[in-house]
Amino acid sequence: MKVTKAQAQANRTLVVETASQLFRERGFDGVGVADLMAAAGFTHGGFYKQFGSKADLMAEATACGIAQTRAMSDGVDAATFVRHYLSREHRDGRATGCTMAALGGDAARQTESVRRAFEDGAEQLLAVLSQPLGGPDAADAAQTRARLLDALSHAVGALVMSRACPDDSPLADEILAVSRDAILQSLGLAGQTGTVAPPPAAL
Repeated sequence: MKVTKAQAQANRTLVVETASQLFRERGFDGVGVADLMAAAGFTHGGFYKQFGSKADLMAEATACGIAQTRAMSDGVDAATFVRHYLSREHRDGRATGCTMAALGGDAARQTESVRRAFEDGAEQLLAVLSQPLGGPDAADAAQTRARLLDALSHAVGALVMSRACPDDSPLADEILAVSRDAILQSLGLAGQTGTVAPPPAAL
């Protein structure tokens, strides 16, 4: 039976979403095309009907994962975002968590299209953090961006370091706690508890 255009697009979307989770969980090199297609419920042969190469899929899967984080962060204030980004729940949920932290190290060795997807992802996460920060220098766009970029880099690095430690290591939790407090302090948000419900674990 011939597959309709709508079904073909739905199948492609499923492959991209499946790849996004598997890549975050196992790394770009930890998932082969055959295993990826099987996880999505398709045969290996169908891959090249949908994608030009694995690198093409990697770039799309990166964009998909970042878009999911961005969508789940809509309406979430900066203080709440930081607290949940550097939470144990997010640390342990690699497959559904931030693509930047899960695959940033891998991306440095990938094609330009993949690295462009990460560049765009960094800008999107900066936008998530771009909430009114208060203070006399909040109107200075360049200074505000520098503060946000420093906070984002700190948060992503802290999550990577925490995940590199054994799950039962006290240091894994200490890294999260110390970095969370330092970032909130640097953004002038240390006293804020958040004004909305906590975001889903996929943050």
